[in-house]
Amino acid sequence: MSISAKLVMELRGKTDAGMMDCKKALIETNGDLEAAADYLREKGISKAAKKASRIAAEGLVFNAISADEKQAALVEFNSETDFVAKNEEFKGFGNLLTKLVLENDLKNVEELNTFEIDGSTIDTILKGMIAKIGENMNIRRFAKVTSDDFVSTYLHMGGKIGVLLHMKGDVTEENKTKAKDVAMHVAAMAPDFLDKSEVTQEILDKERAILKAQLIEQGKPEKIIDNILIGKMNKFFEENCLLQQKFVKDDKIIVENYLGDLKVESVIRFKLGEGLEKRNEDFAAEVEAQMKS
Repeated sequence: MSISAKLVMELRGKTDAGMMDCKKALIETNGDLEAAADYLREKGISKAAKKASRIAAEGLVFNAISADEKQAALVEFNSETDFVAKNEEFKGFGNLLTKLVLENDLKNVEELNTFEIDGSTIDTILKGMIAKIGENMNIRRFAKVTSDDFVSTYLHMGGKIGVLLHMKGDVTEENKTKAKDVAMHVAAMAPDFLDKSEVTQEILDKERAILKAQLIEQGKPEKIIDNILIGKMNKFFEENCLLQQKFVKDDKIIVENYLGDLKVESVIRFKLGEGLEKRNEDFAAEVEAQMKS
């Protein structure tokens, strides 16, 4: 039967479920609004929608790399608690998401959510998991890189940080090791820029102004401030630019020198929950809440 957009919107307003879920429920119940609402409740979909407003800032970063090492992907999949992130179903779904990103041309999370597996969208599968496990989960972001030479990816602390490097250079075991070492360095040192040439003039001017104000406040003579600023700006590059940073495994050299002829074309670093508000709830309270529900 034909289901009107108005009826779908009415069911969505009643249950907070997604548009496609509402349409499917109305088709299954021959357009009966109340029966469709019950259908969504039975499937756990409207229950999942109610949890969607809860903050999910825990979880894991997942990685995947193609067999030829020319493509790699990162996905940040969030949960409300670290406890749920240890769940095997959660991990399995995160790995599935990363495989889908790696193997398909997906532009954003919205496209990933509407991707279908065996007739069900990723969004529908996720809502079923939310209803079953009992807390909010969401796909926050993903990245995919393709290289003519090779890529390297690394997970730190079991998935708290993920790094993806696009490399340019000979595909040798030595260069693969160098790339992995630099990926580990990126995880540890969190550079803001790949190279000092990427730092904009606006950022440079702002940094110089702050440093100059500090030197004046310290009572440094005006005639030597410019010379001091040169050293200070070099320190800024050393702290913030990957290629100018001291290599974490050997601080006598910088990353650029360690790489030699090998080049880093781009760097992607995902830190779990970065920029998200964390839930402040102790484990005992979490268990009690689960028992009550």
